[in-house]
Amino acid sequence: MTVLARFGVTAPAWLWLLPLALLPLAASAQRRVPIPSLAMVPADGLSRLVDAVLTLAGMAGIGFLVIALSGPHLAGESLARTGEGAQISLLVDRSGSMNETFAGRQPSGAEESKAAASRRILDGFVGRRAHDLVAVSAFSTSPMAVLPMTDRHDAVRAAIRAIDRPGLEATNVARGLGLALAQFGTGAPQASRVLLLVSDGAAVIDRRVQPTLREDFAKIRPTLYWLFLRTAGSPGLADRPAGEDTPQAAPERHLDLFFKSLGVPYRAFEAESAQAVEAAIREIDRQERKPISYAERRPQRDLTGLAYGLAALAMGLLLAGTLIETDLATRRPASRPAASRETRRAA
Repeated sequence: MTVLARFGVTAPAWLWLLPLALLPLAASAQRRVPIPSLAMVPADGLSRLVDAVLTLAGMAGIGFLVIALSGPHLAGESLARTGEGAQISLLVDRSGSMNETFAGRQPSGAEESKAAASRRILDGFVGRRAHDLVAVSAFSTSPMAVLPMTDRHDAVRAAIRAIDRPGLEATNVARGLGLALAQFGTGAPQASRVLLLVSDGAAVIDRRVQPTLREDFAKIRPTLYWLFLRTAGSPGLADRPAGEDTPQAAPERHLDLFFKSLGVPYRAFEAESAQAVEAAIREIDRQERKPISYAERRPQRDLTGLAYGLAALAMGLLLAGTLIETDLATRRPASRPAASRETRRAA
């Protein structure tokens, strides 16, 4: 978009006064000296140049003053840029167990709950990635869309910090995954898409829901990361149960197997401390830096001060010309008596 196309005014009625800028062409503020004949005036290119400059200064002073009164501005614009980043859909578990520490107890003193540690680390993660588009969702018994996909990272970080209310005991990860996938929408299919699940597990996906999730993952094809906040002493993703190996007996293991069967890039991180969570997030940060198109928004720029400044500059030039002319006029009478005295002495 060109500068002229972006130019606008907030009070266009003032522009009807712009023809007043032609007044210096019809009338001059300079002192007029009567001369019997123009033939007696020698050619003076400097005087003509000064006259033209002062006339233009008068026109500019009036014109810029009128434009300043009209409220000139350059409209905001959106520029397409290319940087490093991704479309990231954050899905945060808000079940009751997330309010416990990694040791499996209620936090006390300087201890952090798994939810608090996740919020703090995710806040820093978003702050380091200037060009990402990020959506935030939360789930426990039911999913909740906290923030749609956006590049306003202040809003994203505020949304992450807002997920601080205790959830319910149930963990309906299937509905949460469906909501997180819907956050990507249909735009920019060439962009790198990341679904980051932050959960401490204990979730079972109903077999009747699994085909729908498979179809959704096949359409969006995001890279899936599961940040598994493992409570100390609890089974890991690769641990088989001592008895029957079922989703109810080992929910985390079978959720991991389901993710591996989706046919999309997938990686799980088992974190047993806040430091392990930080290390996992930094690895994801390093992996997901691919070219991404983003819009750089430039706000509206007010030009009123510039217009007033140019008007003042033009009027200052006129004032300087008037002062110089007045000074020259006051010097002439003082020089004539001196010349007369010198003439009498010579006589």
